[in-house]
Amino acid sequence: MSNRAEAHRKKKMSVTAAIFIALLLGTITGLVLHYWVPSSAFRDAFLIDGILNVVGNGFIRGMRMLVVPLVFCSLVCGAMSIGDTKTLGTIGVKVIGFYMLTTALAITLALGVANIINPGMGVDMSAITIQETTIAEAKPVADILLDIIPVNPFDALATGNMLQIIFFALLVGIILAKRGEKAKEMGNLFSQGNDIMMDMTMIVMKVAPIGVFCLIAKTFAVIGFDGFKPMFKYILGVYLALGLQCLVVYMGLLKGFTGLNPVKFIKKFLPVMGFAFSTASSNANGFTFEVQTIGITPQITYKITYKIAQKKSHFNEVALF
Repeated sequence: MSNRAEAHRKKKMSVTAAIFIALLLGTITGLVLHYWVPSSAFRDAFLIDGILNVVGNGFIRGMRMLVVPLVFCSLVCGAMSIGDTKTLGTIGVKVIGFYMLTTALAITLALGVANIINPGMGVDMSAITIQETTIAEAKPVADILLDIIPVNPFDALATGNMLQIIFFALLVGIILAKRGEKAKEMGNLFSQGNDIMMDMTMIVMKVAPIGVFCLIAKTFAVIGFDGFKPMFKYILGVYLALGLQCLVVYMGLLKGFTGLNPVKFIKKFLPVMGFAFSTASSNANGFTFEVQTIGITPQITYKITYKIAQKKSHFNEVALF
C-alpha cells in the first residue's frame, strides 16, 4: 500500500474517532443543558431549538439530499460495468436469496431476544400517551410487483421511491451497456455524475462530527436521562439483537461464504460502522475503500454507497443493491 493510501486510511480513521468523540461530548453537553442550565429563552430558543436543532437537522437533510442521485448514478454505473444481463440476473437471484435468508434469521433472533428480555415488563403505562393507529391492508402480490415498475420515473426520483428507482436505474444501465460505443457519452455522463455525488458525500461527511454533536446534544438537552429509563430494557434488547446479528450471523456467513477473517473485516470496516451508528443512517455512508483494505478480491465487488477504488485495472467499479 502506498504512503498516500496509508495516509488516506489514517485520515478516515480520524474522522471516525472524531464522530465518537462528538457522541461523547454531545451527551455531556446535552446533560449539562438539561440538568444544570436554567430554562431561559437563550437556552431553549437560541441553543436547543436554534443552533443545535438547525445544525443537527441540517446535517441529516444534507445526507438525505444525496441519497436519490447517488443511488441512481451508482446503480446505472454498476449495471453498465456488468453488462451481461445473464450475469446480472444470476447475481440478482443470489442477492435476493441471501437477503431473504438474513431477514429470516434476523426476525428469529429478534423474537428470541424479545421473549427472553421482555422489554415491556415493569413499564408504567399510566404516563404514556396511547394513540389509535390504523393498519393498512396488505397489498396483493401482483400489486406489489407492479409497484416496482415506475409509471413516471421522474416522479419516482422526486418522491424517493427506492424500488422504482432501482428498477429504472438497472434498466438504463443494462441498455447503455448493450449499446456500447454508441452510448459512450451518456455512460461517461453517469460515471462523472457518480463521481460528483461521491465527492459531495465526502464534503457532507467532513461536517459529520459537528452534526452528530448537535443531534446528540439536542436529544439529551430535551429529555435528559429520565426519558431513557423506561426504555432501558428495550434499548438493551435492540443492541443485544443487533450485536448478535452482526457478530454471530453476518460474521458467520462471511467466514462461511468467503473465508475472510471476521476480526480483520470488522477492523477494516469500522469507519463505515461507526458513521452509520452515530448518525443512525447508512444512506449516505460514503467512505472510500480499496478492495484489498477489507480483503475482498473478486472480479466484481458490490456496494451500496461506498466507492471501491480500482486497485488493479481489472477491478470493476460497481454500485448494486
